[in-house]
Amino acid sequence: MAEPWLSADDIAAHLGVTKDTVYTWIAEKAMPAHKVGRLWKFQASEIDDWVRAGAAASDHEAPQQVTPMSVAAPTIMTTSTGRRDDDAE
Repeated sequence: MAEPWLSADDIAAHLGVTKDTVYTWIAEKAMPAHKVGRLWKFQASEIDDWVRAGAAASDHEAPQQVTPMSVAAPTIMTTSTGRRDDDAE
């Protein structure tokens, strides 16, 4: 039995991404897709092979660095009256 053709919505759900991401990957990352009229069609096996090969990973994006909240958040000091230093009088 032949593998069924999937729509952009189907493949987006399969990968857990949005349909816009699928279209971006077709244009920018050579995601395997077949144009049938005005529609894009996909074979799940081709997409799975493409993902396993690492083609969906970005070569140009720097890894995101996460800053702990204790470093990222400003410290709010209180005065002896219990008012915050930044409270207006």
